This record gives sequence, C-alpha cells and structure tokens, in this order.
Amino acid sequence: MGQSCCVHRDSVPRLSGTVVAKQAAVIVVGIVLAGVMIMLGWWQLQVYRESGDQAAQERINQPALELAEVAPAGADAGESFGRTVRLTGTYDSSRQVLVPDAVDDDVYRVVTAFVQDSGDAVAVVRGTYRGDPAAVPEPPSGHLTQQGVLMPNEGTDDRPVGPGQLSSVRISVLAQEWPWPLVSGFVTLDEADTTPGLEYRAPAMPREGGALRNGAYAVQWWVFAAFAVGLGLKMAHDFGREARLQTAEPTAATEPTTEADPAVEPQTGEDAGTDPAQKVRQP
Repeated sequence: MGQSCCVHRDSVPRLSGTVVAKQAAVIVVGIVLAGVMIMLGWWQLQVYRESGDQAAQERINQPALELAEVAPAGADAGESFGRTVRLTGTYDSSRQVLVPDAVDDDVYRVVTAFVQDSGDAVAVVRGTYRGDPAAVPEPPSGHLTQQGVLMPNEGTDDRPVGPGQLSSVRISVLAQEWPWPLVSGFVTLDEADTTPGLEYRAPAMPREGGALRNGAYAVQWWVFAAFAVGLGLKMAHDFGREARLQTAEPTAATEPTTEADPAVEPQTGEDAGTDPAQKVRQP
C-alpha cells in the first residue's frame, strides 16, 4: 500500500488538450512575431547599406580635387578617400606590381607608380588584365593628367603570390621598394582614363556610415525577435506548470491517511494482552 502511494505521488499529471493547445498557440505566435521582426531587421539593414552606398556615390560625383593639394605624401588623406581626384605627372613603368583577383587568379589589377609634378608618387590602378602577367600593356608615356578615385590602403592578405605581385595594395610595402615619397592611399582610374588593353573595374568604395539609426534599428528588431521566442516558450512552460499544480491539489486532498487513531492508546508492559473490559472492572 505504501509503495502504491509513493508511485501515485511521484507521477506527473498529464496535461489536458486545452492546455496543450494554449501552449502550442503561444509558441506559434512567438515564432510568427519573431519571423516578422527578423524581416524588419533585414529591411532596416538594407536601408542602412543603401544609404551608405548612396553617400559614397555622392562623394564620387563631387567635383574632382587636385591630389597634390588634398593628399600630399606623408599626410593623412582620410577626408579625401572616396573622392574623385586629378593627378598630373608621368608613369614609371619600371615600378609596377600586379595584384591577383581574390576570386579569379587569372585576373590582375595593374598597379603602376605615377610620379606627380610635386615630386610625390602615388600607386595607380590602371585597370585589370586577364592573361599572361608578362604581357600586361605598358602605361601611357609622356606628361599627362589622369583622373580616378582615391582609395585607402588595403589590409594584409596572406595569399601566396608570384614574383612581382602583391596580394593587396599596401602602401607600406610599396614604400620599401619605390624611391619616392608616397601618398597614403592609391588611385583607381576612371573608366575614361583606363589604359587601352586593360579593363575597367569599379573600385570597392569605402562605405559611408549610412543612417546610423537604421543599423541600430536592425539590431533592435533581431533582439526583439529573440525575446518573442523566449517569451512564448516561457508562457507555454508556465501554462503547463499551473495546470499540473491545479491537478495535483485535489489528488493530494483525497489521499488516505495511515496515522494512528489518537483515541486508542497503545498497550505496553503488563497491560499488553489484557481485555480492556476486564481492566475497568478491577477494584
């Protein structure tokens, strides 16, 4: 009897179909709301990116600046990155490196030293070339004016490359090999000034910050999505716990008790085995 009582007390009451339906409903609602919030977050992120791209394009479309004035060698050109610049001088074809494309190893950016009239030099991406690196077209000769977008120094890339090649355009590396003072960035020529025989490729523009609040809203929507799912799971758990407690209370109230009757005193010592009636009649 004691064993069956213990089994009854330890057993977990089964939830009714109504409670299970409520649990499923709140979880589904939480997931649906999370899905909507995730989509809103992606939309806000897209707005953030588009606003950054638009701002970068607006910088390019501004009137061209004289490179020698806005970014002399050794100066911080941070405010001028992403702007269209004009440079005047001559190419030095003996100072040239190729930068293999990150996806297609047969495609190279052709980077040649351009010595300005000021005596400073700048690394210029004259275009891209597909084919034998030894057959890259020569740069234009003579004194000329070129126009392009001033780009910031690229980061380190550990890809293995061949002789005369760099994995990225790094001014610090070029400064060790080229004899002139170098501008702290490089120029990617406009399509109109791309060297004949090379292909124009639009540079990966330095992205503007965009509308910062749009980026913050995107993160905020994703946090709300996680909160919606978590809240749905918690509510479902609470529904189940409350139903089990309500089911367990009447069961505990109807369980039989095995406590001794206090009206009957246990017999000990001499009184054990004596008839109670006989005990009363004794003088």
